[in-house]
Amino acid sequence: MDDSANIFRQVRKIEIKTRGLSREIFAGQYHSAFRGRGMSFSEVREYRTGDDVRDIDWNVTARSSKPHIKIYEEERELTVMLLVDVSASSSFGTTGQTKKGLQAEIAAVLAFSANQTGDKVGCMMFSDRVEKFIPPKKGRAHILAIVRQLLEFTPEGRGTSLAEPLRHLSNALPKRSTAFVLSDFLFPADDEQPLRDALKIATGKHDVVAVRVDDRREGEMPDVGIAEFLDTETGRKVWIDTSSRAVREGYAAAHAARVEAITALLKHYKVDTASCRTGEDYVAELVKLFNKR
Repeated sequence: MDDSANIFRQVRKIEIKTRGLSREIFAGQYHSAFRGRGMSFSEVREYRTGDDVRDIDWNVTARSSKPHIKIYEEERELTVMLLVDVSASSSFGTTGQTKKGLQAEIAAVLAFSANQTGDKVGCMMFSDRVEKFIPPKKGRAHILAIVRQLLEFTPEGRGTSLAEPLRHLSNALPKRSTAFVLSDFLFPADDEQPLRDALKIATGKHDVVAVRVDDRREGEMPDVGIAEFLDTETGRKVWIDTSSRAVREGYAAAHAARVEAITALLKHYKVDTASCRTGEDYVAELVKLFNKR
């Protein structure tokens, strides 16, 4: 089958499924969860009893000798950015669905939900670098173009750096946006401090939300005897005796500890998080994410 025809069919299939979900399930919840996060300056008026002192405009107050406050209004539209991990590990999947495919589907749900409320949607694909930046726009055709790119894009890098896209987000979008980071969050240890620094800046300027996508086998090693394992991001290969219970339990414990550390890191910077898994229903997880905001 021609690759372009196959991609078109995948995009069409995702559109049919996710437009229905965004319309019937998520539209109202998306609106209540993310609207009101963007505020723009409207006017200045005299301070009244009960006003928030944090809104005092000290320059006007000094000139007039009377306390004045800044009045803000909700912006008519928000900018939604999808920061999507396209590193080599995103191609992994043992359930008939890869993490890459699941990320594209979740991204489509979020994009169509945003589109229904009149918000602009942009996308940034990253590996160990920012691979592609698609500026925010409105409309169905724009969203379908993003989904197509997520399915067919071939990155230059193989590794993962979450700090790079967050730094780029802070520099590329001066106005506040809602940024969904779709990734397995499996980054090298030397990226942790840069990630902390990038999160500190990004969460101060933007509403950052994490959607962690994984596969069950990443935390459970099957008993298949002696087998060769490949790290798709580094190219490193290693032989492991999976028949050893101690090896399997050690692997599971190490993975659980890593997930716990990632969860604690995101919580420290007040990043709301959803966890979705290939081959499983992600609707409940997204609904839970929306409800807790």
